[in-house]
Amino acid sequence: MLNPTVDFSGRPFHFIGVGGIGMSAIAHILLKQGYSVSGSDINSNANTDRLKKLGAKIYQGHSATNLDITAQPQIVCSTAINQQNPEYQTAIEADLPVLHRSDILAALMHEFKSIAVAGTHGKTTTSSLVAYLLLKAGVDPTIVVGGEVSDWQGNARLGAGHYLVAEADESDGSLTKFDAHIGIITNIELDHPDHYTSLDQVIETFQAFVKRCQTVIACIDCPTTQQQINADLTYSIEPASGADYIATDIQYGAAATEANIIEQGTLLGRLRLSIIGEHNLANALAAIAVARNIGIDWETIATSIGGFEGARRRFEYKGSQSGVVFVDDYAHHPSEIRATLASAKLKSQGRVVAIFQPHRYSRILSFLTEFSAAFADADLVVVTDIYAAGEKNHGNIDGAKVTAAIASMHPNVHYQGSLQSVQNFLVTKLRANDLAIFLGAGNLNQIIAPTIQSMADCCSKPTALSK
Repeated sequence: MLNPTVDFSGRPFHFIGVGGIGMSAIAHILLKQGYSVSGSDINSNANTDRLKKLGAKIYQGHSATNLDITAQPQIVCSTAINQQNPEYQTAIEADLPVLHRSDILAALMHEFKSIAVAGTHGKTTTSSLVAYLLLKAGVDPTIVVGGEVSDWQGNARLGAGHYLVAEADESDGSLTKFDAHIGIITNIELDHPDHYTSLDQVIETFQAFVKRCQTVIACIDCPTTQQQINADLTYSIEPASGADYIATDIQYGAAATEANIIEQGTLLGRLRLSIIGEHNLANALAAIAVARNIGIDWETIATSIGGFEGARRRFEYKGSQSGVVFVDDYAHHPSEIRATLASAKLKSQGRVVAIFQPHRYSRILSFLTEFSAAFADADLVVVTDIYAAGEKNHGNIDGAKVTAAIASMHPNVHYQGSLQSVQNFLVTKLRANDLAIFLGAGNLNQIIAPTIQSMADCCSKPTALSK
């Protein structure tokens, strides 16, 4: 039974699955605040390496012996940890307090003027944009986000200011635990069908979150948000929307997006944004609305926000070879894929090659029709087997069937089940001026570097004429 009471009197914390992006961010903040932190994960990664350098005791693998019961640690886990985990079982048997990661985040938010960024899509970019803007404006925020940003060398930062910027996740319903000084809602769609069975359930979760926020800022370009959320401030990229913050005279380019920003009918000025696409302009409007709400002047906003280059795995440039540009993106929902490929089309000088790893059987089954229509802006689509993320396949769905569904709406789709076969295929099919964008929340991005290297090796081999 999870115990939602967090003890900040000095009692240590032990994280089961500490290498996860959300878990490691909270562990980072606790370490910086001087708490004793330990944790375990199946594999080491950059997150666990950073925590080690900060003084955390990190164990590789899950074992009951990882717990120092005599120290009476508070156990922290996420929804991904099941009750058969040996550390979880030991904690229950020893009557140690077991906390969900959202309980810790909710408790931390009470210590600050918290800015919680929620929404089905765009949470990481928007929360990172808000945090970046506040950091550059000298507000010195504490930051807990779901992606890595170079400006604070990771996914978390302990600041000396009054504000905490946090990504607020709705995937397991824990969004309803957060009390925020400012709450942002980017959009509302049905996702995470392993937890929600209908859009109405998702809406109820966001409405419960709204009741816990002092000020709510929402994007009314999303019809569900516009109709179902009672917001204090609104934003939109549609000039006729009547939102409090709107973008007009928009110019979308391959290198930047520019727009005039209107605040409640008054022109603030011209914005130049380095991250491209309609969705990122909307995300920037959310950050501007926050900054203005807490008293930051327009000149500081415009100067600060323009330098933001994005979070890791959000249209992240990974390299180029033989005239091909390689990009990694976390998009794994049909709406995210459409938005990302629209940006890719702006950016590309040639073909857009979309390499898609479907994520979770439940999501693919629920949105197969929507996935089939999400790749219109790609010239070539490559589909892998489904990344299960721990789910069992109860619905008789696989990568080949996903490929067939997309092929019913797209003329150039290829199934390459394994990551190795994807790599081999790309080495032979990619050509100069292609933009190869790797889409998914699984492990697809592991083959980007080897693919680049394989193409380099092919180019360096002597031809028959040169022998």
